[in-house]
Amino acid sequence: MSRTTVAALMGAAPLAISEIGLPMLGLNLPAQEVAALPSIQAAGEGITFERGQRFAIHRGIAYVPVNGILTPNSAVLERFLGWSTYHGLAETMAAIMASDEVQAAALLFDTPGGSVVGIQAAIEAIRAAVLVKPVHALVNPLAASAGYWLASQCSDITLTPGGWVGSVGTMLTGAQPMQPGSGGDQVFIQTSAHAGAKRPDLSSEEGQRLSQIRLDQMEAEFLADVAEGRGIAAGDVPGRMSRTDSDADGGDVFWGQDAIDRGLADGQETLAEFLTRIAEVYAPQPQSQTRRRSGAYLAKARAAQAQASL
Repeated sequence: MSRTTVAALMGAAPLAISEIGLPMLGLNLPAQEVAALPSIQAAGEGITFERGQRFAIHRGIAYVPVNGILTPNSAVLERFLGWSTYHGLAETMAAIMASDEVQAAALLFDTPGGSVVGIQAAIEAIRAAVLVKPVHALVNPLAASAGYWLASQCSDITLTPGGWVGSVGTMLTGAQPMQPGSGGDQVFIQTSAHAGAKRPDLSSEEGQRLSQIRLDQMEAEFLADVAEGRGIAAGDVPGRMSRTDSDADGGDVFWGQDAIDRGLADGQETLAEFLTRIAEVYAPQPQSQTRRRSGAYLAKARAAQAQASL
């Protein structure tokens, strides 16, 4: 019996995804929970995530994984594969803002992007959080397309060595009946008189024209959000996403110093260096319990000695 794929779950919705992530759309949905996900650990911080865990608070910092193909609210992908959702991220950012325990947040990106549907909820949640507390992005190793859309709204972006960012733009895939299916029936699609854009035929010029209008509008919002989040003039963003002199050749990915020079990221560190640095900024090492206990003991001893000498 055939199994449902990730692509089938997402349907024909417009995507903001890098070509790197396209093979992931062909994965079968798991029938049961898969093996445990690797833990994130570094520099003695002891940060780990269980599958589907949305964040972990450690010494005043909320660590938030942003993983996998991003969807609005797929509980199946979140629970079984540990992939992030926009609704989940929005709820996480609201909880972080409201928590007196959290001084800052670190979003840990490993995503090729995903659906355009629902992303604005997460975008607005990150923006709101940044106004209240620092929200740092670590690209380890990928924040592409919808993933970069989210990362660009953070206070700053750090790349791990080899980390990629970019792939700004939107895309759409579609299928049109061409011949009888396995049941021997030809499938036809017809829309009402005023619903030509409901199911555009991408094999026709008219269908491509209608879809292009929608995709370009979504891309314009994408570019505007990146411009605002990264502090880049809106007119300059398309050119920074292209390796040629043509803005139409945008949607590329960038890494290392090139990404930093283009204003797409702010610095580069290993995972261990990043975690150590932000821990030192927001959660300095506390005085050892031993020293505190020793100091308290000596103070009591001196007080007792002074009392005895009276």
